[in-house]
Amino acid sequence: MANREQWGSRVGFILAAVGSAIGLGNIWRFPYMAAQNGGGAFFIPYLFALFTAGIPIMILEFGLGHKYRGSAPLTFAKLNRKWEWLGWWQVIVCFFITVYYVAVIGWSLSYTVFSLSLSWGEASADFFFNKYLNITDGPFNFGGLQWHILIPILIAYLINFAALYGGVKNGIEKAGKIMMPILFFMTVIIAIRGVTLPGAAAGLNYLFKPDLSKILDYRVWTAAYGQIFFTLSVGFAIMIAYSSYLPKKSDIVNNAFMTSFLNCGFSLLAGFAVFGIIGHMAKVQGAPVAEVAGNGGVGLAFVTFPNAINTLGSVAPIFGVLFFLSLTFAGLTSFISINEAAISSIMDKLNMERKKVVIAYNVVAFIVSLLFATGAGLYVLDILDHFINSFGIVFGGLIEVILLGWFFNLKSIQDHVNPISELRAGGWWIVTIKIITPIVLTYMAVMNLYGDLTKPYGDYPLNALFAFGWLAIIIVIAGGFYLGSRKWKNELVLNNNETSMEG
Repeated sequence: MANREQWGSRVGFILAAVGSAIGLGNIWRFPYMAAQNGGGAFFIPYLFALFTAGIPIMILEFGLGHKYRGSAPLTFAKLNRKWEWLGWWQVIVCFFITVYYVAVIGWSLSYTVFSLSLSWGEASADFFFNKYLNITDGPFNFGGLQWHILIPILIAYLINFAALYGGVKNGIEKAGKIMMPILFFMTVIIAIRGVTLPGAAAGLNYLFKPDLSKILDYRVWTAAYGQIFFTLSVGFAIMIAYSSYLPKKSDIVNNAFMTSFLNCGFSLLAGFAVFGIIGHMAKVQGAPVAEVAGNGGVGLAFVTFPNAINTLGSVAPIFGVLFFLSLTFAGLTSFISINEAAISSIMDKLNMERKKVVIAYNVVAFIVSLLFATGAGLYVLDILDHFINSFGIVFGGLIEVILLGWFFNLKSIQDHVNPISELRAGGWWIVTIKIITPIVLTYMAVMNLYGDLTKPYGDYPLNALFAFGWLAIIIVIAGGFYLGSRKWKNELVLNNNETSMEG
């Protein structure tokens, strides 16, 4: 292959990495999780998890990608030819996330338009589930394609295609430089307005009031580690691929800290924005915040928040557009990074040029995504998302830290990143990778498996859980081993560990 592409600037890389980390979950998952797990007290285990898992793994993956200059499969193959399968495991996880994540981006695009006239009316739940999604009575009753959902999904794929087709510097970096500042600006506006609304204090109190008794609950600590692990995009091929495009003299440790802090800072900002407005809604309705907040996730974004927007009077359409456009931008930057992790891997393995891979990959992914534009799309999305997160990501991340912590010389990464970084990855970094993170991820993995084996997820039929959940995990594992066993088109890339490209 030709010389590996590079980022045009450090700012471009940071914005792209932060764009990958900041996704839909920062806006709809983090605030609700914090509120339900001790409020202000949740930030103690959250920050502990950030410094003992999030940042250490970020340093590790940035260091690996930068040193070995390859996608996840190529990097793991360079470490040990028998480990390549883990890279493909992570890539297949990315593919599955790609095909369903885009549906939520499509919904956000639609709701951006709906906000102009507050189309959801007073019955936002009925509008979302019945009028918009046209949800059927079960995961095997597809009900045909919903064109009003398919079109925004196609738009999301076209934006993604343009960014990836343009390459690292002229596509992905440019997209990040445009979307990320706009995303931060919109979220700041929503947050400022949110916290100045009558009743906002009750919403923020619900979010931040510390319940110190929760600190002793192991489930709160597990939730904090899970949130950090998922929100930073570590453990599924993305950060290894992105850091492989960094120039030789790049401050790896500082970049890891900056990416992590900006991501977590945005989550906090989103908390102010969301719960300030929800507090106002509670005041208008004369109900407790806990009662109107509902659940996190899809329900918070597309049911609870439209109801909250309804209470904002004449400016409601403006804040509706800002909120759902924020969701769209947060989703798109993550979507692009997830696809790039897979595309860079295919480019490395098959020695193919970017444009051909981008075209083929997007066509295949779009065809699979048609499933999520049907009346059963939400059911399939819910099942697949649960299994990919609970098993694909958690077990993949666990295997990664065990292999790298115990069967690889971590000091070689220290020796690579410390001379080019202002901050140093010291002994604390070794301890977190070798001991703390594996212990926590092992607990999470075992409890996830025990939970799903003893009580079927979501009360779905067992055949649906197998078809859209367990089968996906089988494909992840079997596909990883199969692709890892295939020969490289250009075996020379396996022997090239050169970190110097253009300077």
